[in-house]
Amino acid sequence: MRGLFLLVVAAFCISPAYAEEPGEEDRVFTLELGGAGEQDLSGGGFNFGPNIAGEITPIENWLELELGFSALPTSGHTELSWDFLFKKPFTLSPTTEVMIGAGPSLSRTLSGPDKGTVIAPEVAVDLMFWPTSKVGWYVEPSWSIVPGSGKQSATITAGLLISFP
Repeated sequence: MRGLFLLVVAAFCISPAYAEEPGEEDRVFTLELGGAGEQDLSGGGFNFGPNIAGEITPIENWLELELGFSALPTSGHTELSWDFLFKKPFTLSPTTEVMIGAGPSLSRTLSGPDKGTVIAPEVAVDLMFWPTSKVGWYVEPSWSIVPGSGKQSATITAGLLISFP
């Protein structure tokens, strides 16, 4: 766990690989619309459902904040999940970005044997592809572990990006 923390801290200390292209508009707010799939790594099942997130850039090339929501229903239970991630962006090319982030995740299971609320740390790697300056797509794998119980889950979120200046 300490190694993971050091990796995230190091990511925030490294400057971006490429400078911003001249004339490229800053993305002030980005809307993410897609789907999320979550696998319980402690022997549980797989959930899949819709995902929506909003992302802002308070410090250009250094910090992005993302607030996301997923609804993950299965035959055994329904889970609502929120996360708030602090991300360090890296521009690989004018059309490709990678972000490494971490933050808290809150999950509320509404029914089934695991009914209740859980707060856990989450880490994520966000891959963003921008074929146009306003519309793109993303893939974001993430991992979380519940303190105390040690229950781990892996999630992958993917979908459409819409940028607002």
